[in-house]
Amino acid sequence: MNTVVSVQDMIHEMKLHCVHALKEDKVIEASDINRPGMQLMGYYEHFPQERIQVIGNAEYSYLMSLTTEEMRSRVGKFLEYDFPLLCITRGHRSNDILEMARQNNQFLVYSDLPTTKFISRISSYINDKTAPVKVVHGVLVDVDGLGILLKGDSGVGKSESALELIKRGHRLVSDDAVEIKRIDDRLVGQSPSLTRHMMEIRGIGLLDIKSLYGIGAVKPTKTIDIVAHLENWDDHKYYDRLGLDEEYIDILGLKLPKITIPVKPGRNIAVILEIAARNQRQKVMGYNAAVEFNRKLMEQLSASNPDVQGKLHIEE
Repeated sequence: MNTVVSVQDMIHEMKLHCVHALKEDKVIEASDINRPGMQLMGYYEHFPQERIQVIGNAEYSYLMSLTTEEMRSRVGKFLEYDFPLLCITRGHRSNDILEMARQNNQFLVYSDLPTTKFISRISSYINDKTAPVKVVHGVLVDVDGLGILLKGDSGVGKSESALELIKRGHRLVSDDAVEIKRIDDRLVGQSPSLTRHMMEIRGIGLLDIKSLYGIGAVKPTKTIDIVAHLENWDDHKYYDRLGLDEEYIDILGLKLPKITIPVKPGRNIAVILEIAARNQRQKVMGYNAAVEFNRKLMEQLSASNPDVQGKLHIEE
C-alpha cells in the first residue's frame, strides 16, 4: 500500500507544465487540495501546508488587485511554508510569483484548465496512487456492466468460464491474478501489466484475448460488484436453492455479495454467471425474486391457516 506520491512522478505522468522544478524531490502525503485564499490575506491558523496549493481565478484576481509591493509581500510570506507543490490554473501567468518560487525553492506548475477540473484530476491521481492494494488469485470479468470476480481452487474452471463469457460478448479484465484497489467505497480491479489481456487455458497455453476477439473483448479496469466462488460439486453439501441465504466476503474492509456456484459436468457456468449478474442488478434496484416468492408463499399459507407465523423453510 502506497502512502506518499512523488511530486516529480506526478508532474511527469500527468504531463503538467512545470515552470520551476527542484533537483530534490518532494512527496505528497495528502490527497486533499488547498486553495490558499485565507493565507494570501494573512491568516495562517490551521494552514494545511501538507497539501498541494492551487491558486485559481479568485485567488489570482485578489493578488492582482493589490499593489506590486503588497502582492510580493503576501506571496513571499506564503511561499516560506514548506508545501509540496504550487499550481496556478486558468492560464494565469505571473513572473513575480515565478521569481519568488525560485527564491523559496518551490515547485511551480501552470495549467490552462478550470480550477475545479484541475483539482478533480489531481485528486483522482493521488487517490489512485495512495489507494490500498491487494492481489488475489482469480478472474475478473465484466458481465453486462457488472464486475464479477471469479474465485476458487486452481483447475475448477474459472478461466474456461471466463472464455465462454467472452465468446458470448462480455469482457475480460484480468485472468489468474487481479490487482484490487480500494478507492473510497469502491473496489476496482485490474490486471498486472505483464499479463494484461492474456488468459491461460490448460492444454492450449496463453491466449491474447485482445488479438483473438478484438478490443471490445477486454477492459483495463472494472469496479467489482459481486464475488462468485466456484467449487467442485459435493453431494454431501447443502447448496442454497431459493437464494434467501445471502453471503458476503470482506476485501480491503469492504463487504461484497458472494455466491457459491457448484461445478459439475453438464452445468453451463457462463450462463449461470450471466443470470447472477442480472439477478444482482435486480437486487440493487430493490427487487429480490427469492424474497418476493417467500412473501407470496407466506401470504397464501396465512390465508389458508391464520395461525401460521414465521418464515417458511423448504427442505429438499
